[in-house]
Amino acid sequence: MSNIVTIQFSKAGKMYDFDAGTLELIQGDYVVVESERGLGVGQLVKPPVEKKETETDVSLSQVKRKATAEDMATVERISQKEQEAYRFCLDRIIERGMPMKLVKVEYQFDSSKAVFFFTADGRVDFRDLVKDLAHTFHTRIEMRQIGVRDEAKMVGGIGICGRELCCSSFLREFQPVSVKMAKEQNLALNPNKISGQCGRLLCCLDYEYETYCCLRKNFPKAGKRVRTVDVAGIVDKVNILTGNIALKLDDNKIVNIKRSDILGDSSPAPAAAQPAAPAAPKKVRERRLEPRRKQEKTSLEAFTEGKSAPAAPAPPVDAAKEPKAGQTDPAAPAPPRKKHRSRKRGHNKSSANKSSSETPTPTSGA
Repeated sequence: MSNIVTIQFSKAGKMYDFDAGTLELIQGDYVVVESERGLGVGQLVKPPVEKKETETDVSLSQVKRKATAEDMATVERISQKEQEAYRFCLDRIIERGMPMKLVKVEYQFDSSKAVFFFTADGRVDFRDLVKDLAHTFHTRIEMRQIGVRDEAKMVGGIGICGRELCCSSFLREFQPVSVKMAKEQNLALNPNKISGQCGRLLCCLDYEYETYCCLRKNFPKAGKRVRTVDVAGIVDKVNILTGNIALKLDDNKIVNIKRSDILGDSSPAPAAAQPAAPAAPKKVRERRLEPRRKQEKTSLEAFTEGKSAPAAPAPPVDAAKEPKAGQTDPAAPAPPRKKHRSRKRGHNKSSANKSSSETPTPTSGA
């Protein structure tokens, strides 16, 4: 059996599990543990829980010992060193005119490393600054850039509600917040009213978002036409917390009603169904029947048919229309042109020779 304890290193910080072993600890005790960052002092936020070794996913680090009075005095001395390092680093940043804002300095419990947290719009060249810090404090220096939300969590402060910031009091992890949450709660989209100290949207917009979504399902949407016993109009505004609905009548008058007074929609009734006029008959387009083409006969069929058919008598020839010797009948079809097989070979040469022999020779002038 393992004795598992949950520890936090800063107020509202992340929680880590450690194996307490045989130590007897209660909630609120300070212990010295070995973490990834090095040796540190943390506080128990949950009472110890006994678990089997098979139930733990990974091997947990051991708690070294319960913090003593000397350990707590060491923590006080380290906090003073952090303030001195903060002032020294801030002076060097101002002298060099570096575009960065120093937020916080943290020392390890054994003073083996100092971490400087800062914010900046872009990348910053701080190599010379690190040399000055290492030469002055004689320890390992780490520069870590953080966001504006982490800055507000480390610095702390009072919100517009008059209470301590949620992120620095109890909120351990940041949740995504969108403008849709403010619209769902009918808040004015004024950046000064819905933004926190960090300049981002308020984390508390996420607290009641699901409640508003569930309650809005029972109310009509804005722009919908509803009716009551007395009046009928269009929904203008809805107050989910009080249950009041601002109804805009046809004469532009605003009337406040309750959700329980709504009887239903007042949309105009559909017109009575009239018998549809008989549709005009569609004109059927007549299709012309094309004459059936004569099936062409093959050469063999034509030859056999010509052989078997008797020769038709020749029509009488008119002597006046009979062509004379040496004349051709214009109506008679032209005789088929004979194909010259000699064109395949040597035809171009003979034609070229013939054309060269027929060209007239130039004569000299007189």
